[in-house]
Amino acid sequence: MSTRTITIEVLRYRPEQDQEPFFQSYTVPCDEDWVVLDALNYIKDELDRTLSYRWSCHMFVCGSCGIVVDGEPKLGCKAFVKDYGDKIRVEPLGNFPIERDLVVVIDDFIEKLESVNPYLIPKEEKSIDDGEYLQTPAQLKAFKQYSMCINCLLCYSACPQYGLDPSFVGPAALALAHRYNMDSRDVGRKAREDVVASHEGIWECSFVGACSQVCPKDVDPAGAIQQTKITSAIDYVTSFLPGGNR
Repeated sequence: MSTRTITIEVLRYRPEQDQEPFFQSYTVPCDEDWVVLDALNYIKDELDRTLSYRWSCHMFVCGSCGIVVDGEPKLGCKAFVKDYGDKIRVEPLGNFPIERDLVVVIDDFIEKLESVNPYLIPKEEKSIDDGEYLQTPAQLKAFKQYSMCINCLLCYSACPQYGLDPSFVGPAALALAHRYNMDSRDVGRKAREDVVASHEGIWECSFVGACSQVCPKDVDPAGAIQQTKITSAIDYVTSFLPGGNR
């Protein structure tokens, strides 16, 4: 297997040393089928044990290894070294506080995710003995795309609106809310509406579309938000009609 030597420039931040973030370069011999995560693991194992970053599955499933590679939010396990030059710059995700090196603080996202009630709210609770909540393949297809989110946060790193206003609920959380609102087994749209249809929710989105461009699972959070805007607008108009809820 052919190898080549590349330089990985990694943003380092060590809060215990009370210093500003800086870039540190490492020379790494890479196989052609390596991804950037492999290069980081080589640095960690062979060159510098102090390097900190998140990863878990190395299989494009867990979403833990979100980083910025040459200016673009990517999964470290999906960014192939062969697609880049001999020098690759690696940084933590943008729009989040840096905890250490490539590790960012995601508490704000977790709070926003919880705020949209990202779980099934059925009309009637059923016991295990009562069986499953059934739906047709067509009903599954309606929301399946939006259920593929792995919470990698690449969309938040790419979102200029979240960068300008951190009160924005953000792409992944709003897309997941849409996923449950579209689920035929769910009746929780009203319970999510105060957050989803608020100024900090869908109406804060300026539809740049960067979130969908960087999404590694093709969830299309930008599309989900625009669809929710339409639904919310229809709800508002119909609330003025006879029999409408206002």
